[in-house]
Amino acid sequence: MPANPITIKFRFVFCALVGSFCAASPFVHGDEESATRFVFLKQHCYDCHTGSEPSGGLDLERLGNDLAEQEDFDNWVKVFDRVASGEMPPPEDYDPIEAEPLKEFTEDVQEWLATHQRDEHRTKGRVPARRLTNLQLERSLHDLLGIDIPLEREMPEEPKSENYSTLARVQSISHFHLQQHIKIVDSALDEAFRRALTPEDERKWEMSAQQISRTRTRTREPEFIDGQAVVWSGRLTFYGRLPATTARVSGWYRFTFEVESLKTPKDRGVWCTVRAGQCVSSAPLMSWVGSFEATEDPKVVTVDAWLPEGHMLQIRPHDVTLKQARFQGGQSRNGEGGKQDVPGLAINWLNMERIHLGPNDGKVRSNLLGDLDVKLPKSARRGELFWATEVVTRARKKDTYELIQAFANRAFRRDLAAKDLEQFNSVFDSAVEKGEPFVHALRAAYRAILCSARFIYLQELPGELDGYALATRLSYFLWNSTPDEQLLRLAKEEKLGQNKVLRQEVRRMLRSERGQEFVKDFAKEWLELSEIDFTDPDRRLYPDFDMVVQNSMLDETYAFLQDLLESDKSVRNLVNCDYTFVNSRLARFYGLPKVEGDTMRPIQVAASDHRGGLLTQGAILKVTANGTNTSPVIRGVWISRRILGEHIPPPPDNVPAIEPDIRGAKTIREQLEKHRSLSDCAACHAKIDAPGFALENFDAAGRWRDYYPKVIRRKVEKGAKIDASYITAAGQEFDGFDDFRDLISADLRPLARNFAEHLAVYGTGAEISFADRTEIQKIVNKSASSGYGMRSILEEVVLSKIFRKK
Repeated sequence: MPANPITIKFRFVFCALVGSFCAASPFVHGDEESATRFVFLKQHCYDCHTGSEPSGGLDLERLGNDLAEQEDFDNWVKVFDRVASGEMPPPEDYDPIEAEPLKEFTEDVQEWLATHQRDEHRTKGRVPARRLTNLQLERSLHDLLGIDIPLEREMPEEPKSENYSTLARVQSISHFHLQQHIKIVDSALDEAFRRALTPEDERKWEMSAQQISRTRTRTREPEFIDGQAVVWSGRLTFYGRLPATTARVSGWYRFTFEVESLKTPKDRGVWCTVRAGQCVSSAPLMSWVGSFEATEDPKVVTVDAWLPEGHMLQIRPHDVTLKQARFQGGQSRNGEGGKQDVPGLAINWLNMERIHLGPNDGKVRSNLLGDLDVKLPKSARRGELFWATEVVTRARKKDTYELIQAFANRAFRRDLAAKDLEQFNSVFDSAVEKGEPFVHALRAAYRAILCSARFIYLQELPGELDGYALATRLSYFLWNSTPDEQLLRLAKEEKLGQNKVLRQEVRRMLRSERGQEFVKDFAKEWLELSEIDFTDPDRRLYPDFDMVVQNSMLDETYAFLQDLLESDKSVRNLVNCDYTFVNSRLARFYGLPKVEGDTMRPIQVAASDHRGGLLTQGAILKVTANGTNTSPVIRGVWISRRILGEHIPPPPDNVPAIEPDIRGAKTIREQLEKHRSLSDCAACHAKIDAPGFALENFDAAGRWRDYYPKVIRRKVEKGAKIDASYITAAGQEFDGFDDFRDLISADLRPLARNFAEHLAVYGTGAEISFADRTEIQKIVNKSASSGYGMRSILEEVVLSKIFRKK
C-alpha cells in the first residue's frame, strides 16, 4: 500500500528539522528513534552539557549511540536517571519539560537500554566468572574435609573497597594468589589426613587458682590471695596473662573458669576481657576471645579460642571507667594492687580442654577414606609423616575411583560424568606407578581436585541456573560454604527450582547453626562493620570508650538484625524503632537505664534516649567517623549508599582534588555551604548533606551530644552548639535527627528496594544493572503484603529472576 501523502510530508519535515544536526554529529546512525533522542537532548540539555567545560564532565556532543560501548551506555543511563527524576534540567534554572515529550523520551530510552542489556545477559549472563572469596574457600575446605583450622588469615587480603568481596567484577587472581591457594589446600589436606590417621587430639587439664597464679615475686601473672588468682584493675601491659594455659600445639581450646569480683563498684560489676597472644613485648599483638561481667556472686564462664603454639590466655578487668591501679617498673608485686583500693577479678579455678569445632576424627576419616579398612598407629608424634607407611589394609582400584568421584562431586558441587573424573583418576594412578604409598596417591588426587578451576570458580552458564548451580548460589549466599546433602539431593531430583521448595530451603538454612552466621557475614560487608577497627577514638575526647564497648556495639547490631530477620519485621525498623539490644556495659555507655548482665537483651527506649534503628547504633556511628571528628559528608554518603539506596557517584574528573576555598569558614556547615556553591558539587551534596547533618548529634564514639567538643590546653570544653536541621533533596525540612528518621521511614519502598539490591549484589556477585531495575521493583511489590518484612524481602530475592539466572 503506498504511503499517505501527509505521512510522506511529515517525514520530510522531520528530516529537514534534524538534518543539519544529524549531519554534523559523530554519533548518528540514521534511524529516526536515535535522532529523536538527540533532538530532545539538544532542546533541553545542551545549554549545560556542551562546550569546553560541560557540567558534571558530561559532554553530550560526544555522546555516542552505540550501546555496546560501555561509556556510552553508562552515560545514557545517567541521562535517563537525571531526566526521569526531574533533576535535569535544573528546576531552579529552567521551566519543567512538558509531560508528553518527557514521557515519550523516558519510556523510549528506558526500553532501548533495558532491551540492549537483556540481550547481553542472554548471551553472556549478568554475572562474570566468580571465584570463591577467602571466607568461602576456608568454609568450603572445612566442610569438605571436616577440619577446623583457621585458613583465611593465610590468604592474600581481599581488595579493600566499598564493594562486596563476592562481587565478581572486583575479584582478581594472580600467580601469587594461585601459589597461596595451593599452600592453603596443602595445609587443609595435611590437617585432614593427620586427624584421620592419628589418635584423637582431645585432652583436658584442670588447674587450681594457685597453679595459674604467679610463681615469682614480681611478674604480670595473677596474685595468689586467699586461695584465689587475683588480677586488679590497671593498665599494665599483659597483666593477667596465664602461662599455665600456653598451647603446646596449635589448636582450638575450650576454657571454663569460675570468677567473682572483688571490691566491686556500687551498682555494677567488673567487666573483664579474655584475649590471647604470646604476651611478651616482642610479640605485642593480642586477639579478641570474649568478655564478661564479674559480680560478687561466683559465676562460671566458658570461651573457645584458637591458640597458635606458644600463645596463652590473658584474663583481666578491662573497664576504663574503673579506678586503675598503678604498678612500678612494668611489673606487679604481690599485694601492690590490693593496697590501692581498686576493683579486681578473682579466678577460683580453670579447666582447659583441646577440642575440635565440627566433625570428630571418625567423620574426617570417612570424608577422606570412606569405609576403607584403616589401621591407626598406637601413637603418633607431632610432625610425624603419618602417611609414610601403609595404613589402609584394603584398597581396590574400583574403591579408590569411587572415593575420588564422591570427593569430586562434593568439591565441584554437582554429580560428575565418568569422563570428567579421568584426569583425577590418572593423578592417583601415576602416583601409584611411581611407588607412592596409597595415602600419598589419594592425597595427590584430592589436591588436584581442590586446585581445579571447577572448585575455585562457581560453575554457572548463561540463562536459567540448573539445580546444582542454584543450590551452590543459595548455599554461598546464606552459608558462605558448599551445599549440604539436602540441597544437592533436591538439585538432583530437579525440585529445588520449585518456588515452594526454594522458600522452605531458605528458611531451613537460616534456622541452621550455619545460618546464624549469615547476619554477621552480610552485615560486615553491607554496613562495612569489618572496618570498625580502622580507627581508635581519641582518649581525650572519649575517655570511657574501650574494647568491651566496641565489641558490645557489634553485638548490638548483629542481635538487632537477627531479630528483624527471624521475626520478619518491617524494614521501617532499620531506621525507626523504639527498641535496641544492649548489655550492662553498653547501656551504661549510652546513658540508658540500668540493665543487668553481660548478654545482649532487647530493651525499650524512650524518645529522649535517641536510640532505635541502625543509625543510632554505636558500631555504625564509629565506622562512619574518624575517631576524633564527625563528617556530614562521610556519614551522608554512607547512609545514602547503604540505607537509602541513593547511588552517589564519585566526584567528576574535572573537579580538582583540592578542597574549595574555605578561608573564613567557622563551622562545618559553613564549609559545606561553600563546597555546595560549586556547580559540579551541588547535585550530589543535595543528597548526601541532609542525612549527614541529621546525625551530627552523634559523636565519633556513638554517643549523643548537644555541642561540638573543643580542646583548649588539653582540656575538653563545650564548643559550638550543634545544628542538625537541614533540607532534603526533595525539599523537605527537618529540625534534627528525630524529624529526619520520621521523614525517611514515611515511605518504606526506598528502604525495601535498597535492602533487596544489597542482598542481590551480595548473593549473585553482580551489581544491579539497568535491566534489573524492573525485577527489583517486583521484589519490593511482592514483599509489600508483609509490610516489607526483612525475611520476606530476602525470600523474594532468592525467588527472583535476578538470583536464578547467571
